[in-house]
Amino acid sequence: MIGNVEKRCVEIGKYIRDTGATVRQAAAVFGISKSTVHIDVTKRLYEVDRILYNDVHKVLEENKAQRHIRGGIATKEKYTKIKKNL
Repeated sequence: MIGNVEKRCVEIGKYIRDTGATVRQAAAVFGISKSTVHIDVTKRLYEVDRILYNDVHKVLEENKAQRHIRGGIATKEKYTKIKKNL
């Protein structure tokens, strides 16, 4: 029988694979910490379901590659908002 932790890993993994969500977004949806999500999908999922792990790993690598772009957009929006308020 699959345990609660293993079941949670699979559920989070499927969510990230199907939606392309970031670790932060998945943590918010499942109501757990980013650290727990990260451990679940990088360590525990590897032991439970390697095919799903590989799918999730691809999504996380893509998110990591785009992280600097999202950060730049957020910074631009912040300063645009400040400029409008002046």
